[in-house]
Amino acid sequence: MSSRIGVVIMGAALLLYVVVAAWFAVLMFATATPLSISFGAALIVIAAIAGWALVRELQFGLSADRLGRILDGEGGMPEAPAQLTPSGRLRSADADAMIAQHADAAEHAPDDWRARYRLGVVQDAAGRRKDARASIREAIRLARIRP
Repeated sequence: MSSRIGVVIMGAALLLYVVVAAWFAVLMFATATPLSISFGAALIVIAAIAGWALVRELQFGLSADRLGRILDGEGGMPEAPAQLTPSGRLRSADADAMIAQHADAAEHAPDDWRARYRLGVVQDAAGRRKDARASIREAIRLARIRP
């Protein structure tokens, strides 16, 4: 629940930034000097990129959450080992074995979004965020093709 509150707060802050940047861009255009028009155009471009990034991240988060709820409801989430690090992550010895196990399962079932999602969950628990996002993004893509 606290992560959702954080998402709402960050989304609202970014939306506020986009609105303020657009307002400053209008003011820059009203000044009508070549430099202010250039700054105004740059603000519009930056605000558009920020808005696009916000929408993409929200789509990713909502899709990942939906798939996670489905998998959890089916009882298919990976089991956590008995011992974790103080920060709640997998110990490196456990992480390597679990990642290898779930990567092998994902390779043997390339069309199964559940296997790919489980791999992403384990990678995230091991602290491999970039790999986890890629795995979960692939699970989302597979779920759209074959639910």
